[in-house]
Amino acid sequence: MTVEVRPAAAFEDVRALVGPKSPQANVCWCLSYRIPSKLNNELRGPARGAYVAELCRAEPAPGVLAYDGDVPVGWAAVAPRSATAFAHSRKIPHVDDLPVWSLWCIRVRPGHRKQGISHALIAGAVDFARAHGAPAIEAYPLDNGNAKVDLTMAYPGLRKNFERAGFTHAADTTSVLAGHPRVIMRLDLR
Repeated sequence: MTVEVRPAAAFEDVRALVGPKSPQANVCWCLSYRIPSKLNNELRGPARGAYVAELCRAEPAPGVLAYDGDVPVGWAAVAPRSATAFAHSRKIPHVDDLPVWSLWCIRVRPGHRKQGISHALIAGAVDFARAHGAPAIEAYPLDNGNAKVDLTMAYPGLRKNFERAGFTHAADTTSVLAGHPRVIMRLDLR
């Protein structure tokens, strides 16, 4: 399989990866960390998808998509930290005043896992942030050691995958997900 990572400008492809089966459902759409919690709570059902469709039409795109041919098989959310809920997080601290970008969600479509797609998504998100002038990129993965992680809760990624991509541990956090602490991993892009 040859995986190509591109900006997430195609709404239907984003919907295939993070949208619900039913348009009326109130699933995340990968908005929970992207927008203020008040707006996140107000957007219901189809309004969530409509919001994401607008993001896909904007520049920069709301993240990157991995494709196997024309089939979208993976998603990664990446944006300037200042434009996300991480800008004001009490649990995930700022390391410094650098205007970093955040990479906070990685999703690989069932049937395509364990084929290196998450690694391609991390590399694609790094390239995307670099192309948009980011001086550094951060991620907030689970520090699970060798413990298994439920796939539904592994969306922030795993520390070892970011280490493999050249990220280094920048700070600990007080955030815990699925019983595992989250850490700040960072890659300098300068």
